[in-house]
Amino acid sequence: MLTTNQIRQYHNDGYTIHRRALTGTDLAGLREHVDYLLANLPAGQRPEHQDMPHLRDPYLFRMCSHPALLDLVQQIIGPDIVLFSSHLIAKAKGDGLEVPWHQDAEYWELEPMDVVTLWLAVDESVVENGCMRVIPGTQTLGPITHFTDEHKEDKVLDRGLDITRFDLNAAVNIELQPGDCSFHTPYIVHGSTPNRSQKRRCGYTLRFMPASTKLVRDGAMSRFWKDHPVFLVRGEDTAGVNRYEVEAPSA
Repeated sequence: MLTTNQIRQYHNDGYTIHRRALTGTDLAGLREHVDYLLANLPAGQRPEHQDMPHLRDPYLFRMCSHPALLDLVQQIIGPDIVLFSSHLIAKAKGDGLEVPWHQDAEYWELEPMDVVTLWLAVDESVVENGCMRVIPGTQTLGPITHFTDEHKEDKVLDRGLDITRFDLNAAVNIELQPGDCSFHTPYIVHGSTPNRSQKRRCGYTLRFMPASTKLVRDGAMSRFWKDHPVFLVRGEDTAGVNRYEVEAPSA
C-alpha cells in the first residue's frame, strides 16, 4: 500500500514512486508477454507507439485490472475506478525515441481533469536508457500552451512545451526497477531523453480516473474520443456521467 508520505508527495509534488508494485510470476508473465509482442511487431512499426493495447490484448487488459495495482490507485482516486487508457512505450536500445517535455492533459478531454497515470516498469528504467523525468510542483500551473515539434518524427509525441521557462536543475529522474511503478498527475511537466544505451527501456502506462470524471466525447477532440471505450474496473457507477463497455476485450 502507499504510505501517507507517498500520497502527500503525489498531491504536493505531482508524482510519487512505489517499489515492487508487481512481483513474482505476475511480473515474469508481463515481461514475457511484452517480449513476445515487441518481437512480433509489424514491419516498420516503432516499439514506442503501442497506444491503447489493452483494447486488443486480453492479457494487458487483465494487467490493467490487476488487484494489486488497483489497490494502489484506489488510495489516490477512491473506490470507483475507471480504466481510461494505456500506452506500452518501449524505447529500443540504441535509437529509442525522445519524449518531449509535455503535460498529459494536453491530449485529453476530461471534466474535471482528475486522472492518475500509473507508470509500471517492465524493464529497468534509469538515466542511462532514458527514464522519465518530472519537474515537481509544475502541476499547480494548470494547462500550458504546447507547440508542434519541429522534429516530431524523432519524438514519441508531436507536441511539446517551451522548456526554457522552467528550471531543469529541479527535474527529478524517475529511476525504476522492473515491477516498480510511479504515479503522476495530468498537469505535471515531464519527458525523457532518447535511449542511446544498449538496454531497452519499456514501461506500461495505465491511466485511471474516478467514475465522477466525465470523458467528453463531443468536444474539440471528438475524433479521438467519440467512440473511445472506457471500463469500470472497480466499484460502482455512482455519478452516471460516462458510458462503459460491458465486456472485456477479446483476442
